[in-house]
Amino acid sequence: MKTKINALIVVEGKSDIDLLTSFIDADFYSVNGSAIEQKDFDFINSYLSRGKVIILTDPDFPGIQIRNKINEHCKGALNSFVRKEFSIKNNKVGVAESSKEEILLALKNAQKFDELNKGNLTSFDLYELGLTGNDDSFSKRKYLSEYFHLGFTNSKTFLKRLNMLKISKNEILEVLKDVK
Repeated sequence: MKTKINALIVVEGKSDIDLLTSFIDADFYSVNGSAIEQKDFDFINSYLSRGKVIILTDPDFPGIQIRNKINEHCKGALNSFVRKEFSIKNNKVGVAESSKEEILLALKNAQKFDELNKGNLTSFDLYELGLTGNDDSFSKRKYLSEYFHLGFTNSKTFLKRLNMLKISKNEILEVLKDVK
């Protein structure tokens, strides 16, 4: 039985749709990779005015660029992230290479990033929390990115996404207390 999702799921290509339609009942839209055009933004925005849109792009550099373009032009879309280490098959990285479980987990934890109504974490807070400037900073950011479903990011984008989700310093401390 297919999982029903009342949303438009935006992916990069046909192979993603071929996999997703095998176990998900939803509306799908492919932006044909990096060739995303104004007509794609127009369609996504039209759908957004009537329903929910979830962006599910590959966990690689082109996928991140496509996601950023969609988020820039289509305010209010949700973001789902498959983890790179669970999305590799035959030396390829992507949604089409992910397991059913990884994709469903990503879709279940779709996030809406609100750039207008942000939290107030600073770069100094990240430093104080040991999320920058230390030998284990990368592993801590990676853990928090997975915990909060932020996708893989550098420090600057990590801070931006934490603020867009209004995640507080105390929430981060609570999560990090279990990290060695």
